[in-house]
Amino acid sequence: MSLNRSEKQAVIDEVTALAAQAQTLVMAEYRGITVADMTRLRSQAREKGVNLSVLKNTLARRAVTGSAFEVVSGQMTGPLIYGFSADAVAAAKVVSDFAKTNDKLVIRGGAFAGKALDVNGVKQLANIPSKEVLLAQLCGLLKSPISRTAVVLGALAAKKGETAAA
Repeated sequence: MSLNRSEKQAVIDEVTALAAQAQTLVMAEYRGITVADMTRLRSQAREKGVNLSVLKNTLARRAVTGSAFEVVSGQMTGPLIYGFSADAVAAAKVVSDFAKTNDKLVIRGGAFAGKALDVNGVKQLANIPSKEVLLAQLCGLLKSPISRTAVVLGALAAKKGETAAA
């Protein structure tokens, strides 16, 4: 079904708004994926806050013009699904994890912070822990010296208590 000019402009405006809020764009070729698998991918993406869209490539190129994702407009060819996420790693993680279990989904590339990513770049981005995990690790690192100091001071107090009792 063909879109008229106003419908095309509405799609462009919607994708432009997505791109303005997103930090990451991941593109993957979906040729040969069943409807059930695509539905499962979309539900996984929704849970992680990723917006997946199948778009005409010309409309996608127009939508990302002037944004940080313009660097990958030359790679927008073939049947692609576009994943936009406000979280830096969410889109890459969702698409990469799904591609591990479904060989029909082929990662083509992406963009992060105004830089184009190849397939390996998307996979490396997907391997970065989530924001919550990184914050937990940071808290653990900050807590570690304090707890070690408390243990040493407790041991010194216990040792002084033993020598004073004897």
